[in-house]
Amino acid sequence: QVQLVESGGGLVQAGGSLRLSCAASGHTFSSYGMGWFRQAPGKEREFVAGVNSSGGRTSYADSVKGRFTISRDNAKSTVYLQMNGLKPEDTAVYFCAVAKGSGTYILVNSYNYWGPGTQVTVSS
Repeated sequence: QVQLVESGGGLVQAGGSLRLSCAASGHTFSSYGMGWFRQAPGKEREFVAGVNSSGGRTSYADSVKGRFTISRDNAKSTVYLQMNGLKPEDTAVYFCAVAKGSGTYILVNSYNYWGPGTQVTVSS
């Protein structure tokens, strides 16, 4: 059974940084793309960043490009999201997810396993 556990969320002031981690188990981690999504209150879940199975290709939402960096360590079955220059509009619950394939994907329905999420709150 695939399990994902996010960590690293918290409260930070605008301009600050956080690093999210997502530890995965129960599947062949290195065979699948991974993604980070976020959901703010009253809004739909949206794509933040994705990385392919090898870690050699990444994609980002325009709203976080240049500020966030996704990476993965296949030896540790862990994917990371380094978030710099945080803004109040980045406040949301952040979810990691396992993709159905090995590439990078931006659509929610391209992923079939999800973590419970971790709260990120950015104060102004």
